[in-house]
Amino acid sequence: MKPQYVLGLDYGTNSVRSLMVSVEDGREIATATWNYAHGENGILLARDPNLARQHPSDYLEGAKQTIVAALEQAKAVEGFSPSQVVGIGVDTTGSTPLPVDETGLPLAFDSRFEGNLNALAWLWKDHTSIAEAAQITEVASQMRPQYLAKCGGTYSSEWYFSKIWHCLNTDAAVFDAAHGWVECADWIPAMLTGTQAPQKIAVSVCAAGHKAMWNDEWGGFPDAEFLSALHPKLAGLRARMSENVRAIDQSVGGLSEEWAQKTGLRAGIPVAVGAFDAHLGGVGAGIAPGTLVKTLGTSTCDLMVVPESQNLADIPGLCGIVPGSILPHFYGLEAGQSAVGDIFNWFVDVLKAGTHQELTEAAAKLRAGESGLLALDWNNGNRTVLVDQRLTGLLIGQTLYTTPGEIYRALIEATAFGALTIINRLEEYGVAVERVVNCGGIAEKNPVVMQIYADIIGRPMLVSRSSQTCALGAAIAAAVVAECFDSFQEAQNTMTGIKDVVYTPNPDAHAVYQQLFALYGQLHDAFGTPDGGGNLFNVMKTLLDIRDEARK
Repeated sequence: MKPQYVLGLDYGTNSVRSLMVSVEDGREIATATWNYAHGENGILLARDPNLARQHPSDYLEGAKQTIVAALEQAKAVEGFSPSQVVGIGVDTTGSTPLPVDETGLPLAFDSRFEGNLNALAWLWKDHTSIAEAAQITEVASQMRPQYLAKCGGTYSSEWYFSKIWHCLNTDAAVFDAAHGWVECADWIPAMLTGTQAPQKIAVSVCAAGHKAMWNDEWGGFPDAEFLSALHPKLAGLRARMSENVRAIDQSVGGLSEEWAQKTGLRAGIPVAVGAFDAHLGGVGAGIAPGTLVKTLGTSTCDLMVVPESQNLADIPGLCGIVPGSILPHFYGLEAGQSAVGDIFNWFVDVLKAGTHQELTEAAAKLRAGESGLLALDWNNGNRTVLVDQRLTGLLIGQTLYTTPGEIYRALIEATAFGALTIINRLEEYGVAVERVVNCGGIAEKNPVVMQIYADIIGRPMLVSRSSQTCALGAAIAAAVVAECFDSFQEAQNTMTGIKDVVYTPNPDAHAVYQQLFALYGQLHDAFGTPDGGGNLFNVMKTLLDIRDEARK
């Protein structure tokens, strides 16, 4: 038999990537990336710092450009033919909903809304709906507490209904013109297969369950009575939402003739149900029970799976506990941090403190605690465990002698303390973290960051073999729906792996970081909770004591 290949389409915050993967062994034979054409690094911004939108035309052009380029690159493999590509998988950011008309086309393509940011895709990092998210949480706590129990106790401004309701409150013309709102993760597979009409569209259980309060236990999406309590027009929207909710082991349909002609792929090859990038990144990193997969990028997403047969408690502060959202037959658990790489980029690009390389080298020369600094990693709010986008960053302990390298290290340490807080919350509620597998650009490129994470978390940090785990996970979904494997576990065993490098905790550094983490916990509770933290008089003094000991 001729070798078979699958294609993973990975839609990130700034670009789209196509990855061609061998079904036989997970070998990545071709990859192509296209940067979004609209906005600043693919994001349309405004004076409101909470606003972040994308133009859906970039999604379509990105698919065409990268698929064609990947196929051209794959021709370097002896005997390769596009006819050997047997399936496509798609991952995207999320929650990134876009308003569409009755045919499933985005309102951004309608001349009436040209230049209107509200008619675009509302990117995951858009936080304009903070007030609406708070109201959803308040109403749900009174009427439907079960909705909140499955999404960590607090509804987020990053999520589906808060964004849509904010559009209704601020631009009724766009809301009224929209037949519905579709997640990017659902819209792209629908476009590739010609099934974008609302009555045909397949909805991802990943997107619906984690961001839109969908759950089989209460019959799917939130009921009309609850949505009417928010706003009557939201109940009207509910009546038009698709009930065709599927997991990633199912196909949306076959690649359309139109897209076959655009790309050179065979018409009819199956396109898997879409999912969020980090969730399929978990698949591509070999997620399994006991394995925490951390996708380290502009933000982070922390994922675990637990067999559906296991009795699992509701965990406050998580971004959802959803059956089948990562792997079929497993609960998918999602947590994360609203900014990690974005914090480092802010220090470099906005404050102009130096290059990443210069600052990383300076940070590497410091011992644990030597800077005398402590930071909170909330520059873009807190996703887990506080779920509060109105929290902001903090740096404490700076003196007239503080250097950029010391601050950079403190920012790295802050994100690691935030990561440890998430692990502690999971284990507090009975989910054992037996190993940590990291993926994403930071895990690939910055050993200093990974060593600091190991020293703070106190566990070995493993790194996924693939540098493109999200796209690989999408390709694995394609391989499953193309019936190359009987299960995701079989596909993962064949197509994924771990790098030889392992970052092992330094016991001396870990001991110092345990002291610092206690101080971080004080700041975390004092600034992040209504009645936590107590008196902070000791924090500055203890930081100085730790600093002086480290400098001996």
